[in-house]
Amino acid sequence: MGLLERMRKEWFMLGIVLAIAGAKLEPSVGVNGGPLKPEITVTYIAVSIIFFNSGLSLKTEELTGALMHIKLHLFIQIFTLAFFPATIWLFLQLLSITPINEWLLKGLQTVGCMPPPVSSAVILTKAVGGNEAAAIFNSAFGSFLGIIITPLLLLLFMGQSTSVPFCSIESSLFLTGNLLISVFQIVRRYIKDWLERKKPSFGAVSSSVLLMIIYTTFCDTFSNPNIDLDKFSLIVIVFIIFSIQLSFMLLTFIFTTRNNSGFTPADTVAIIFCSTHKSLTLGIPMLKIVFAGHEHLSLISVPLLIYHPAQILLGSVLVPTIKSWMVSRQKGVKLTRPTV
Repeated sequence: MGLLERMRKEWFMLGIVLAIAGAKLEPSVGVNGGPLKPEITVTYIAVSIIFFNSGLSLKTEELTGALMHIKLHLFIQIFTLAFFPATIWLFLQLLSITPINEWLLKGLQTVGCMPPPVSSAVILTKAVGGNEAAAIFNSAFGSFLGIIITPLLLLLFMGQSTSVPFCSIESSLFLTGNLLISVFQIVRRYIKDWLERKKPSFGAVSSSVLLMIIYTTFCDTFSNPNIDLDKFSLIVIVFIIFSIQLSFMLLTFIFTTRNNSGFTPADTVAIIFCSTHKSLTLGIPMLKIVFAGHEHLSLISVPLLIYHPAQILLGSVLVPTIKSWMVSRQKGVKLTRPTV
């Protein structure tokens, strides 16, 4: 299972590279009004498929089972949707005086505003042996919250630079997001046995649709002769992204392992991944809606495209270390527990 999951991730990373390369070679295919008609196929069909997959793949019974751990849920959601974007905003005030491309910096702010992912945080929590049910609940709940809160955060931290009507965006995201996911959660109840038996590859479908969205986004970029991305800015953004992830993982670890924190080692593992990971699956469609028609959309999308593989790579590298810590901590708890 680990090997298959690794191959799937590598296929998707390669797919991102090929999608961007294909857009560079022939951008006219995926631009608005082009043969692919992304203003219809992406804006409506592709985004709906993403939410369709989310609605059917989320296991309702696992979510309700983790519902009562209120303190853990509050910590993750506040960290992800309040502390994370606010800290990034403060950091970007310092970076604004540097020669880094301003649209990449704005893209870094959009990363901070994104909800947690439904997949990578859960997979890594499971790999370590952490509180998987809590990871599933918070990834799903964060996605629901993010559909409403993320556009508001973008308005708060990016001001009017988006030049889009946020009321219509909220209604659009609510209808295509929460409503679709809720409907398909109800549908899932009636076809649950079939889903358990056939185990359809929801991840592969979502990844394929996501590649189409990425391709059309970069087609818009490369068809615009005024867009120019310097290598210095790109390298610095990659370094910043890895630094942010490591710093926030360390911060959540310190907060949740203090005396009387109320969190178990398994809880800490779920918090580390859920609080610091950001959703590409929901993030790219959101950016496509929020920044529809924006000439710098692809540059704004670049930090999120980098953040996704970076969080998987960094998380995978740290899995053995975090697992070793959790096992030793759990053994320590058992040894100190008084015998009756």
